[in-house]
Amino acid sequence: MSAPARILPARILIVDDEAPIRRFLRVALEAEGYAVSEAATAREGISATARENPALVVLDLGLPDADGVQVLKDIRGWSAVPVLILSVRADEAGKVEALDAGAQDYVVKPFGIKEFLARVRGLLRDRATDVPEAVVTIGPLQIDAARHCASLAGRPLHLTRREFDLLWMLASHRGRLVTQGMILSALWGPAHIDDSQYLRVYIRQLRQKLGDDATDPRFIFTEPGVGYRLADM
Repeated sequence: MSAPARILPARILIVDDEAPIRRFLRVALEAEGYAVSEAATAREGISATARENPALVVLDLGLPDADGVQVLKDIRGWSAVPVLILSVRADEAGKVEALDAGAQDYVVKPFGIKEFLARVRGLLRDRATDVPEAVVTIGPLQIDAARHCASLAGRPLHLTRREFDLLWMLASHRGRLVTQGMILSALWGPAHIDDSQYLRVYIRQLRQKLGDDATDPRFIFTEPGVGYRLADM
């Protein structure tokens, strides 16, 4: 009799430039059984959201390299992950702007940890019926987000971290067009949204490792001037 599959804890990403806040939240969340990741800047937060596919993002609005509302809008361009805003901004207009941009909830600093954890539980309950896949299989290609690895016909693919992040982002939206801007913003940061040459280089490297022919692709399809689509089969 095989052992029951181990259920991985929900992963929560904290995006906040204040290290003490991140440490405080990490201790509280891990005590409740959650897995926790951290990011200190907008760029790190967007990249980690794409790379780790968290169950929930806790997002501060006062980040050093971009406003949190813009980060939220960037994430909403390609992900429906629940976002809980954590901010010192208590004005109604600021709250409305964040909620209109796609946040699910808003907590003002300073806050009570019991209330914060209750908000987290509520958001995760709301998403329980829409849990993202941890492993995507497309023909002979298998991509495992939890283990951060991929294989082709049973043989491991030796991918750099950036190559894997790109492949996983395409896999998360397989069968659908992912624009160049969405990918560049998620993996390189909002400042690189027009640097399509970065993306072409990594797409070419991925195709080489997948044995994929750009003129007759099996996996990665190009929509010229727009973006890329991973096959869904």
